[in-house]
Amino acid sequence: LALREGSEDFVAYCDASIKCLGAVLMQRDKVISYASRQLKIHEKHYTTHDLELGAVVFALKIWRHYLYGTKCTVFTDRKSLQHILNQKDLNMRQRRWLEFLSDYDCEICYHPGKENVVADALSMKEREPLRIHYHPGKANVVADALSRKEQEPLRVRALVMNISLDLSKQILNAQTEARKPKNIKNEDVGGMLVENAKNPEVIREQKLEPCVDGTQCLNGRSWLPCYGDLRTVIMYESH
Repeated sequence: LALREGSEDFVAYCDASIKCLGAVLMQRDKVISYASRQLKIHEKHYTTHDLELGAVVFALKIWRHYLYGTKCTVFTDRKSLQHILNQKDLNMRQRRWLEFLSDYDCEICYHPGKENVVADALSMKEREPLRIHYHPGKANVVADALSRKEQEPLRVRALVMNISLDLSKQILNAQTEARKPKNIKNEDVGGMLVENAKNPEVIREQKLEPCVDGTQCLNGRSWLPCYGDLRTVIMYESH
């Protein structure tokens, strides 16, 4: 499978059988995704026309994150679906699906079934029913051991970070060094430092202001300069 490149040139091939729905999503001749599912009980009573239209709806739903909001082409081996938007005599199910299709910028085109090999194969694939076999407990050693293993209860420890006077002093020292002429160019992001502000009146709300402990703050939060290893120390303490 290939990764998508942008949000254009998506092509979906859809097909349906009496067992499954199948679809392939491609972009510039590269396969992006495969999709298939078995028919639900009530869907087995659908007409061939409705099954093929249901395959188109199935593809658009499952790949909505790729196809919604972009122009795409959907190929089906049911020729009459090319004109589904112009048909007047529709049942309630078809009307509901057409309302769903109106959310997409997609063009439905005819593609002969013989050429629609992959989607056709996916629609024919039938999943085998789940089978449960008896296995003696003595022979099933690993699963038996895991079922008897007692799990230790999960323990959560609360973490409290205390900002000491020493840390405040480190912040103040780092701020002092950062505001020196040799470091100020690397530290003054957005012109927040008073000494380096070009237009004090315009950006006054974004300037650093002194706190009670002497450190510089922005909106009540301490400014942590890049100078030194202050940020590393705080990250270490908080973890």
